[in-house]
Amino acid sequence: MAIMADAPTNPLRIDDSLLQELGLGKMPQEDKSSLLKHIYETLEMRVGMRLADLMTNEQLDEFERFFNAQDDAGAFHWLESNFPNYKEIVAEEFAKLKDEVSQTAPQILAAIQPNPSESNQPSQ
Repeated sequence: MAIMADAPTNPLRIDDSLLQELGLGKMPQEDKSSLLKHIYETLEMRVGMRLADLMTNEQLDEFERFFNAQDDAGAFHWLESNFPNYKEIVAEEFAKLKDEVSQTAPQILAAIQPNPSESNQPSQ
């Protein structure tokens, strides 16, 4: 379930502009798509875990009903009613995740670039 990115008033952008901002704009498109999906899923998991830690068992059951019904609109309404600060939690987790990805950007780029010394070796 999309806890945050599908909200109509959500200013978070998990797209090519984010990768540009993080210094990863030169990645091949296939790698960009994979990384964006990973960022989204990681953010969704972290937000879900933080919210779950704040919920009572009854609230967890209520929210799970929206999840099982795949009712994103109902889930957003429920979150806004029960956790009016949930967007702040999303923003905090997004900022942390962006910082983590930004710090590892050089390693990410190095991992997807072929090593020129290996590709120029003559075959024996």
